[in-house]
Amino acid sequence: QVQLVESGGGSVQAGGSLKLSCAVSGSGYKLSDYSLAWFRQAPGKEREGVAGIYKRGGVPDYADSVKGRFTISQDNAKNTLYLEMNSLKPEDTAMYYCALDLHVGVRLAQPNYWSYWGRGTQVTVS
Repeated sequence: QVQLVESGGGSVQAGGSLKLSCAVSGSGYKLSDYSLAWFRQAPGKEREGVAGIYKRGGVPDYADSVKGRFTISQDNAKNTLYLEMNSLKPEDTAMYYCALDLHVGVRLAQPNYWSYWGRGTQVTVS
């Protein structure tokens, strides 16, 4: 059973930084076999894709709202996905989730297509 556990959320002032981690366990596949992503959901809003690294390469994909501020990365040896967030804004306040999928075609715009999800970590920017 694949398990994803997020950590690193918290409360920060506008302009501050946080680094989220997503530890992956229980999979028979390597982290590099997956497409990887971070999503977020604010109260009363739909879940939206923030950043993704798709299977079989290409540059990371980012939502327009976070380009230049957020960086997604992975450490295959540690089976961990990261999201470094800088210049945080109050509108970045949300629950942040990591997600994995083995398929090549999943994208940030299709949260319902992703197979494995963590429980989330709260980020609050004031």
